Amino acid sequence: MGDFEFIEDKTQDKKITVNKSTYNRLIISIVLVSIVSAFLGGYVIGGETVEPKEIIIRETVQNSQAKQTAQEQFGPQIIRNISLDDDPMRGNPDALITIIEFSDFQCPFCANFHQDTLPQLEKNYISTGKVNFVYRDFPIQSIHPNAIPAALASECADDQGKFWEIHDMIFENQGTWQGLEILQSVSLFKQYASEIGLDAEEFDSCMDSGKHLEEIRNDLDDGRDYDITGTPGFFVGNEKIGFTKLIGAQPFASFQRVIDLQLSK
Repeated sequence: MGDFEFIEDKTQDKKITVNKSTYNRLIISIVLVSIVSAFLGGYVIGGETVEPKEIIIRETVQNSQAKQTAQEQFGPQIIRNISLDDDPMRGNPDALITIIEFSDFQCPFCANFHQDTLPQLEKNYISTGKVNFVYRDFPIQSIHPNAIPAALASECADDQGKFWEIHDMIFENQGTWQGLEILQSVSLFKQYASEIGLDAEEFDSCMDSGKHLEEIRNDLDDGRDYDITGTPGFFVGNEKIGFTKLIGAQPFASFQRVIDLQLSK
């Protein structure tokens, strides 16, 4: 699967309104995200993703070709000790196989995965109890200025037990908010929270305080430790057999091949 053209659906546009009673809180949000961008500036390297490709290992310029040849001959590297942290999980906590995704809400390839491939994984593996799915944040703020506000919105929704509801809404409406000014995107995320029935005062306070910035930073640190340099990035497996790494918006068949092999062990 290669790059694809992302076309904004004009029918999904929503009028953004900012009334005086919320203006001060939104200004706080702008300042907050500016600070976060400066704070995280050295944390993320690379673009939003690369072409979906075979599993990769840590490389240097000098030895990358040798490692690639070895990988082709002996198969993908099995990576161990990939942390689930305490991030949102979809499916049976006791499932034999876990898929851990490092993702960016503003990355179009991540949206493509969540709209096309994840429903197939849900139908064939997650809903059957064989696989669970963990979402971890990897916002690439250098090219996606609204990724951190989106990540904060999802974490704040998780506090009220509705992570997946706002997760789906944010990805489904990516074309609406990705090009907005931060002021407007924060306002829109608060509208989404209201639409899914979250307590507005609690959600707004969580967003404006940056309550979950440290959690997002921890996810970024772990992703960097695991050689995530673009999104989406996946680890499939468990602690016993290890995790296979997949990079890019892989089609369902790529996950199916890895999962079926792991389940057969």
